[in-house]
This record gives sequence, C-alpha cells and structure tokens, in this order.
Amino acid sequence: MPPENVEVFKSLESWASQNVLPLLKNEFMDEVRALRDRASGLPDEYFLVLDETGSSSNPWASWTRAWTAEENRHGDLLRAYLYLSGRVDMLMIERTVQYLIGTGMDPGTENNPYLGFVYTSFQERATFVSRGNTARLAKEGGDPVLARICGTIAADEKRHENAYINIVERLLDVDPNGAMVAIGDMMRKKVKMPAHLMYDGRDPHLFDHFSAVAQRIEVHTADDYADILGFLIRQWRLEKLRGLESEGMKKLQERSEERANKVEPQGLRFSWIFNKEVIL
Repeated sequence: MPPENVEVFKSLESWASQNVLPLLKNEFMDEVRALRDRASGLPDEYFLVLDETGSSSNPWASWTRAWTAEENRHGDLLRAYLYLSGRVDMLMIERTVQYLIGTGMDPGTENNPYLGFVYTSFQERATFVSRGNTARLAKEGGDPVLARICGTIAADEKRHENAYINIVERLLDVDPNGAMVAIGDMMRKKVKMPAHLMYDGRDPHLFDHFSAVAQRIEVHTADDYADILGFLIRQWRLEKLRGLESEGMKKLQERSEERANKVEPQGLRFSWIFNKEVIL
C-alpha cells in the first residue's frame, strides 16, 4: 500500500472502531473475545509464524477477519443445504470450489485500497440484491426454511454494504481527490464478479452460462447492475459524475447482450445438477 494511503487509514482507525466494527454481529465479537480468552494461555511459540493481521487489534484488521468469517459462514450454510437437499452433485460443487480457490480472482483493484473499497461497496450491494431475490424465489417455490436462510444472508450483506459505503464516504471527506479518482476508475471498468473465473473441469464458459440462468430467473440482472451503479452515485452524492452512470449502464447492457449471444438456444447442461438441461 502506498505510504500516503497508510497514513489515511491510520488516521481513520478511531472512526472505523466507532462506525465500521458495530456493523458486525455482536454475538460474533463475543465469540472472538471468548476465543482470545482461551488462547491467552497458549505458549508464545504457537504464534511466532502468524503475521500481524492474524491477531492485531487494529480496527481494520479486526473488520477484515470478522467480515471474512461471516462470509465463510454463508458458504458453509448454503453448502450444507445443497448437500442435504439431495438435488445436486456435491462432487462437482466441491470440484468447482477447488478450481475457483486455485485460480483466484482479479477484481481490477490493482492493490489499491481505495479501489478495493469502491469494489466491495458494489459487490456487497449486488449480493444483498441477489440473496434477497433467492429468498423470494425459495418462498414462491415452497421452501420457507431456505427463504429464511437466504433472507438472513441478505441481511448480513446489507450490513457489509453499509460498512463499505460508509468507508468510501469517509474517504471522500478526508481525501476527496484520491477517492474520486478511485471511484471514477472503478465505475469506468466492467465490474467483475468474484467468481468470474469459475470452472468445474468441464465447461470453460461456466460463469457466462451461470450468469445467463441468473439473468433469466431474475436472481441478478443487467438492470440490477445498472441500478446498483446509480444507487452508489446517488449515495456518495457524485452529481458531477453523472456521465459515469450512463457510461456504466451502457457497458453493463453490452456485457449482458454479449453473454446472451453466447448461450445455446436449446439450453444448457450443468454438472452441478447431474448434467440436467436447463432450458433458457
């Protein structure tokens, strides 16, 4: 991280403690404190190989650990549901997960924390919307438990969204030039979803096909992308960047049409559901 960015985030530690950490679930922080009590009696040698963020009380490190843990719980919960449902091929699900972890992701944040916070603002808003839609579809499909699971996850994503939007708002106050450059740069890019490099060992265009299904059943659409972009511009009161909104919407529409043209009209087969065909 550039030295000037380090100074900005150091100056915001007190603000983060008061405005970001409260957006975590309280019971989780209680569990963290209990864990620290248990760990207090362990020999120092156990912790020699851990880096600073492994145990740092710095509010940025605390947020990152807790946020990551909350996101991990979402995956664990949904994976358990899929396994117990008997409707999916868990071998192919796990294979996709392993490929994804091994391949990684490139969100275009360029190791710039400002770009990272703009990106996560967009991403958390996107997952809030998509999980809300999956909750609605589950309820309509007759599974109130799955609807409650997805609704709970959506509520978590909303808290995360609020945190990242607040951080960017604060950066606009303390470093308006740097924050505006980052927002403009990220908005002009095609915002990539975290799983855009997903692969199951069979379908080299798995993410495009997955996105086509999400678009058709309205879990997440190009219109949602455009709405999120407009929401963030309004939230951060960036009237001077209104041109970016239309530019971003145009790019999102182009991407949506591009993906639609790649989809075979007769339907798609997904290894995740035992190669059953999904008609589009």
